[in-house]
Amino acid sequence: MSDSGYTFRPVTDADLAMLRQWLQTPEVAQWWGDPDHELDLIRRDLDSGNITNLIVAFDGRPFAYAQHYDLHDWPQAHLDHLASGTRAIDTFIGVPEMLGAGHGAAFLRALACSLLEDGAKGVVIDPVPHNARARRAYEKAGFTLVEEHQTEDGPAIVMHFVPEGRQPG
Repeated sequence: MSDSGYTFRPVTDADLAMLRQWLQTPEVAQWWGDPDHELDLIRRDLDSGNITNLIVAFDGRPFAYAQHYDLHDWPQAHLDHLASGTRAIDTFIGVPEMLGAGHGAAFLRALACSLLEDGAKGVVIDPVPHNARARRAYEKAGFTLVEEHQTEDGPAIVMHFVPEGRQPG
């Protein structure tokens, strides 16, 4: 899949060292937590088949990680009420110099559109409310704030992807 120079490919074992480096950057660790724990989760997800793990590249240069899954394959109370077949996305940009240049919004829009084209009933993302940088990128990508929840991990907001030309809801 590609859109304006963005490509997505499955994560392989060969990517784990790069993902470890990315998870250790302050910009990622602040939101994702302990790099070793998160890398273990990604490693386990590679074998589960329930989560699609992707490396995102721009003009051939890997710079971000994205994962998506049917939200009922990985139950979370604040997402349980959404329709089966809805895909949830988690993501980060691991190369600091790629932050703040519009890449997050661009590749998320491309990924969300692709998921809908592939039959997803909807696409959501659930950042913590005080992650202003992520929320701005998600809004620019076409996600709209729908609701706020208190989760086991703290507050989260649910943002739904609304393709251009469509009304929310």
